[in-house]
Amino acid sequence: MNVNQHSPHSDHDFFGLSAFSRGLYISGAWRPAAGEGRIEVIDPSTEAVIASVPDATVADAAAAVEAAASAAEGWREMPPRKRSEILRRCFELMVERSETLAGLISLENGKALRDARGEVAYAAEFFRWNAEEAVRISGEFGIAPAGGNRIVVDYQPIGICVLITPWNFPAAMATRKIAPALAAGCTVILKPASETPLTAYALAALYEEAGVPPGVVNVMSTSTPGPVIAAMLADPRVRKLSFTGSTGVGRTLLAEAAKNVISCSMELGGNAPFIVFDDADIDAAIEGLMVAKMRNAGEACTAANRIYVQSGIHDVFAEKFTRRMSALRVGPGVDPDTECGPMITRKAVEKIERLVADAISRGARALCGGRTLAGRPGFFYPPTVLVDVPPASDMGCEEIFGPVAPLYRFETEAEVIAAANATEYGLAAYIYTRDIGRGMRVASKVEAGMIALNRGLVSDPAAPFGGVKQSGLGREGGQHHGIAEFMEAKYIATSF
Repeated sequence: MNVNQHSPHSDHDFFGLSAFSRGLYISGAWRPAAGEGRIEVIDPSTEAVIASVPDATVADAAAAVEAAASAAEGWREMPPRKRSEILRRCFELMVERSETLAGLISLENGKALRDARGEVAYAAEFFRWNAEEAVRISGEFGIAPAGGNRIVVDYQPIGICVLITPWNFPAAMATRKIAPALAAGCTVILKPASETPLTAYALAALYEEAGVPPGVVNVMSTSTPGPVIAAMLADPRVRKLSFTGSTGVGRTLLAEAAKNVISCSMELGGNAPFIVFDDADIDAAIEGLMVAKMRNAGEACTAANRIYVQSGIHDVFAEKFTRRMSALRVGPGVDPDTECGPMITRKAVEKIERLVADAISRGARALCGGRTLAGRPGFFYPPTVLVDVPPASDMGCEEIFGPVAPLYRFETEAEVIAAANATEYGLAAYIYTRDIGRGMRVASKVEAGMIALNRGLVSDPAAPFGGVKQSGLGREGGQHHGIAEFMEAKYIATSF
């Protein structure tokens, strides 16, 4: 494992942070929070304060809803082609500013610059995809089976949407919600994670430049999300909640939204199995696992969390995989040579330490890593490979959300399917085998909303993203799924 100690942009001037932290973005204007509070933003690589942003209050939440309501009719009635062109311009500006956005993401999130660049490209694609879909929203027309009337179905914008995004993909999780909502004709209020608000504000300025009218997109950071979100959901003009985050928080938000019967989309936690059969191409499977496990240093809901390797290749696989993990360069996210950046907070590192310690206490062995990096600032944890991990360990039941890869040996197809499904989660799963029949058979039996077959990357703006069981409700992205989440079907019965 190689460790980089210094960042080439340690003074942070390169990123122009003051431009991204000037105020809440409400009704097309930058304004301080009603209580004048501020939230400090920490660089996870150095633990230094790099900026501060306004700390929104309930009063600010009311102002954001009012702004979204005032802009709603104009945006809803705008011709789809014009909305489409504005979304397309958002895509073009994100591509033009990709290096600045990637650097900003790496700085406040800590992820390796190469991962940040990939995120910006992925995030921008939601605007291009939804720009194309915005002009293809159509209704339905038919004859009632009894022949007495015609059935007309019109799809209309659902209304004001509250969007809540996590810290691990501060650009992509925002655009994955904002782009389809705008394509559908909705106005939105985005509440980004307090750990990574700078990207959200930078994108708000970009939307304005692209021609998004005032009040259509509002952005507000807060350190008290509970009362602020509750205040917005209590306003009868708010008709949609879209949340990406933990299952625990998702349950709380669902209960709050139920008070006013608000439509909810929930992309929640995961515990993804990564299954490698004896007949798999070992090298290809390892390459896929490096993506599925180490994208964003493992801080992803789709990350491979439980790695099942059939006994015939288990030992060879573990040896080769350990060599790859050991060679990763650990360092500040903004360093171009970094392959594994820091975790988001000290608390995140402490959780990983607890999971690893529990597994080792139950008999697991660390083939590499396994101990916190000492003697340096930042929230770092080394790439780690564990074998002989007991399935009943905490690691087998909880999201790791870090660069730790536990390997489990299995014998039969039926055994691994049962193990893969032995979780309350069902977001993503990965399968490697040369037998396409086996791959499709196992994919049909694994309880997950998304399956990557002989691939380490499952996400695509053109495909429906979401899970089953405790991993969520609804879908984001896809040919029509993503926009449909932000629309209501209106049935009209008529005769002529």
